[in-house]
Amino acid sequence: MALSVSARRKMISISRAVFGSDPTGYSGRVCGWRSLSRSATAVEVDSTRVKEYEDYRRALYGGLTHKALLVDAVGTLFIPSQPMAQIYRQIGEKYGVDYSEAEILNRYRRAYEQPWGRSRLRYVDDGRPFWQHIVSSSTGCSDSQYFEELYNYYTTDKAWHLVDPEAEKIFRSIKKAGVKLAVVSNFDTRLRPLLRALNCDHWFDAVAVSAEVEAEKPNPTIFLKACDLLGVNPEDAVHVGDDRRNDIWGARDAGCDAWLWGSDVHSFKEVAQRIGIEI
Repeated sequence: MALSVSARRKMISISRAVFGSDPTGYSGRVCGWRSLSRSATAVEVDSTRVKEYEDYRRALYGGLTHKALLVDAVGTLFIPSQPMAQIYRQIGEKYGVDYSEAEILNRYRRAYEQPWGRSRLRYVDDGRPFWQHIVSSSTGCSDSQYFEELYNYYTTDKAWHLVDPEAEKIFRSIKKAGVKLAVVSNFDTRLRPLLRALNCDHWFDAVAVSAEVEAEKPNPTIFLKACDLLGVNPEDAVHVGDDRRNDIWGARDAGCDAWLWGSDVHSFKEVAQRIGIEI
């Protein structure tokens, strides 16, 4: 069901009234990924406005149906096993990196926040040019062997672990109930081998990764692509992610429902229950 321009604008207005502006600023990323979960004190959601948003969706679509679940990768499905600056320094010591972890983190933040001028996307193909710039800016080291060791480390299960230990059981139940599943992530082409390394690639019916879709969240294009891959309408999908701007605003701009991980939902069991699936 395509929304009119006025209906879409009202939806976005209500959504942003509920969630406010992004309170988090820098989210901290690790060779391309967030290293820290969102603060529990980010913003308290006004329950009256949440109800207003849900009522408006019901009025538009004749109800709230969730035929598909879209899941953010870093910060929602899995997280780094060690702090980014610690790994950058630990691996970098043998290549002459002598900055403290605090200095690496500060330099990383400055580098990441600068516009990436080589393309409109940070994550193009395998993302190497972007990450070479970030790593050398963060550590002062441009040694290609250092970069390759660090880059490859973040493609292994040593670097990451799943957020929810019950995720496999929950996703199996969700799929058994007929709900389709997709990962929607701002990531380079290492996402697919990483999902295989974490032994969770088979949980999902589709993967929409920004480097392949050529659109990064909060651009609604990536959410629409995920829905297209699953064969569902956007209004029949709900997205779960930990970033208000990228995940919540982006998904709602596409016409999907959206829940903030760590605020609206705290586990995939809770996600399943909100969809209407008892575990």
